[in-house]
Amino acid sequence: MSPWSRRLSTRLFVSYVVVILVGAVAMFAVGTVVTRTVYSDRVGGTGQGRGQGRQTRLSQSELETALDESLLPALLVGTAAALTTAVIVAWLLGRRVLRPLDEVREATRQMAAGDYAVQVPVPTEAELASLATDVNELGRHLATTEQRRTQLLAEVTHELRTPITVIRGQMEGLLDGVFEPSEEIYEQVADEASRLQRLVDDLTMLSRADEGALQVDAVDLDLARIAVDAAERLRPQFEHEDVFLVADPSTGPALPVRGDRHRITQIVTNLLGNALAHTPRGGTVTLSAGRNGATNWVEVTDTGSGFAPDESERIFERFYRGADTGTASRQRAGRGLGLTIARSLARAHGGDVVASSDGPGTGAVFRVTIPAT
Repeated sequence: MSPWSRRLSTRLFVSYVVVILVGAVAMFAVGTVVTRTVYSDRVGGTGQGRGQGRQTRLSQSELETALDESLLPALLVGTAAALTTAVIVAWLLGRRVLRPLDEVREATRQMAAGDYAVQVPVPTEAELASLATDVNELGRHLATTEQRRTQLLAEVTHELRTPITVIRGQMEGLLDGVFEPSEEIYEQVADEASRLQRLVDDLTMLSRADEGALQVDAVDLDLARIAVDAAERLRPQFEHEDVFLVADPSTGPALPVRGDRHRITQIVTNLLGNALAHTPRGGTVTLSAGRNGATNWVEVTDTGSGFAPDESERIFERFYRGADTGTASRQRAGRGLGLTIARSLARAHGGDVVASSDGPGTGAVFRVTIPAT
């Protein structure tokens, strides 16, 4: 049982005890008054009659009879008073507890209908206030999720529109005789079709990762060796863009991990590609690796455009490309999914990808962590 549940159970138990005590006190008080009143009437009436105007001593049996006659109405009146008082107190306490719950229930119904802006008034009771706060937080989270879903749909539509428009334009031009069939046109159509295929594959991978259904063929690997191999495959691209690549963590000790070679290679490749895209000519991208306790890590550091510290999480969102920093970085037109995929794949291996930067124009550091074996 959670602390919140224990506190609420204690509060309800105390409420029941209060109702019982109030009823008992009411019954005792009313019963005492009624008993004394009726008993006095019975005793006084009996003595007056027997003594012909003079006070006489009553027998034991007469006293018991008077007591019995006074107890019954006292019990009836006391019980009625106790029940009435208990019902009133229980109603007040129940209303105090149930009213916030009714407000929470009504809020959840409105959220289920799509109204995520509804807010539950926070009651004074600490336990119910915690529940109301959690429901309000849930509403804000659902509103954010819905906003991101709508934004994602718009961004996917935008990403699909460009290649589809190009393919359709080229095909219509060929059919209408505006363009002569040529290898250049066919290559352009094939490139746009490949772009569509890559976008669909990336979105499918992200969807499976979010659902926890991403298949990982885990084997024993050397994280440092995988990182160096990925960097060497990309070295020609760095040389073509005149960006200096420093990647030689292979001289250090092996960094054993258990994971999917293809997936981990894709993580490092995406991070290096992102660094290359945001580093101007003459800049440097450094690949390093090491171990920290039970975790192995690979770090990609660049001297590129960087980002504001408050964007360290937003840059991992789908299709997020960041603001124009005004630097000399090329800002290649990518799909805005590379970092998102890298983090999803790292988390599928029990690790993560984090980013840091001192601000625009100061470069950035991306670190992927994977549990060591």
